[in-house]
Amino acid sequence: MARKQFDLIVFDWDGTLMDSTSTIVKCIQAAARDLALPVPHEDRAAHVIGLGLHEAMQAVLPDVDPSYYPRMVERYRYHFLSRDHELCLFKGVQEMLEELSQSGYFLAVATGKSRVGLNRAMNEVKLLSMFDATRCADETFSKPHPAMLQELTRELGQDMRRTVMIGDTTHDLLMANNAGAAAVAVQYGAHPVDQLHACQPLYSAQTVAELHQWLSENA
Repeated sequence: MARKQFDLIVFDWDGTLMDSTSTIVKCIQAAARDLALPVPHEDRAAHVIGLGLHEAMQAVLPDVDPSYYPRMVERYRYHFLSRDHELCLFKGVQEMLEELSQSGYFLAVATGKSRVGLNRAMNEVKLLSMFDATRCADETFSKPHPAMLQELTRELGQDMRRTVMIGDTTHDLLMANNAGAAAVAVQYGAHPVDQLHACQPLYSAQTVAELHQWLSENA
């Protein structure tokens, strides 16, 4: 049977596959507290999820001395590494990925995490072999620049017009728009629904189960 729309399905990691939004917010706040900097409100901290770490720290505390940003990154990593073993996939993610893989789709990840951080997380939940390619923020331009999707499609020999990016932030959806890929939003992550919908995604899923069903019927 002919594929409906897509050959390559690209997922964001944190807040899309991994239930990590609240932990990331708390670690950003703890890093600021460690350095006696203004502690960002949780909404502001959640908004920078998906960016590369350095870009995230600059965005969450734009008015502090720039010399603090590397120290914020170091303190964030300290707090996150002490907690990342507690994190798990959203319910239904494993089954969704297995079904998509068995159906012959190319699967990839585009994330604001570092390479070391993504590999740790994927290894922890035993998904290292599930994806055909992955791209991290310390390897190329941070979202919403289109580079991650451009590099993934080139690596896998895929057509951008038959590629869909799935994510919980406007950074993900704008990256897809900038690259010329389709975008699908998930509403259970870091960014408010109205902001996601302003990016005009092809579909917006309230749950992993809804996303799984839509992909089964439309991808």
